[in-house]
Amino acid sequence: MLVAATLRPYPSVRDNLQSLHQRLTGTVLGAENSSFLLITALLAGGHVLIQGPPGIGKTTLAATLAKSIEATFSRIQFTPDLLPSDIVGYSMFHQGTGQFQFIPGPVFSNIVLADEINRTSPRIQSALFECMGEQQVTVDGVTRKLNAPFMVIATQNNLYATGTFPLPEPQLDRFLLSISMTLPDLETQAQLLKMHAQRGPQPPEGGPILHASEVIAAQRECAAVPVNDRVCRYITVICESLRKTDAGRGALSARASIAVMRAAQAAAWMDNAPAVYPDHVKSIAAAVLAHRLILRDNRHGQTGDPASLVANVLQNAPVP
Repeated sequence: MLVAATLRPYPSVRDNLQSLHQRLTGTVLGAENSSFLLITALLAGGHVLIQGPPGIGKTTLAATLAKSIEATFSRIQFTPDLLPSDIVGYSMFHQGTGQFQFIPGPVFSNIVLADEINRTSPRIQSALFECMGEQQVTVDGVTRKLNAPFMVIATQNNLYATGTFPLPEPQLDRFLLSISMTLPDLETQAQLLKMHAQRGPQPPEGGPILHASEVIAAQRECAAVPVNDRVCRYITVICESLRKTDAGRGALSARASIAVMRAAQAAAWMDNAPAVYPDHVKSIAAAVLAHRLILRDNRHGQTGDPASLVANVLQNAPVP
């Protein structure tokens, strides 16, 4: 007879997540850490910004995750001529009924891929503020809820590349974490060429690995992972230390601290740990905080590197 404590509503979710990680890394070679962070954001119920130069697999990684979950998916190609109504939807007058009918935009999906988000102006990017922050859309004074789970995966070309616009600070703050992708090492690049020479670029094999209901259940379990007072203070010390640096002054909101905690809870859940430990915080801190730090020239005329700043703070912060 099974012990009641061993019964779980979705006993294979962790196994499915392992299969998902293997599919992601098998599709985009050299993306082991990027795949881990992407799954972490999914479990934490947050949004992801994937940064890097063109042609390194940003869109492929995001699309592979979306196709591996049995949920609705839409892709928005951000261009300079995009309009807010192209994203959230619009109202159209229906002559037959004599009333306005709402036409939902692509954000009314479980997973939304915002491809090359910084190729459109900040005014258009701001159309995602309410969607990402409150999981709802307001058009013509009417507020409509978005379905759960809801996740925005945005890809961004390197800053200051031709034809790009910087993301507004409030937009950056709404991404739970950022993933920086670069070219893999020479050996991995050679494996990539061999793979394409043998079979050419292929879509990921197999159907969905996870159902939307499983994702929601896993998100609830992640949010219930205990975080004790000492770990909460550890997270607070890290964020406050970054606020006092030249590059981080005024850049980290209270949302940043909450994001660190949520991502650490997801990392602890994947580790099957009974609670969040400092190592879980360390494993996700740079990805959660670096994109929120606004680069400014310091008093010596030097520009700080966000990832290095986070690493330095982690090294000096007392570990509980």
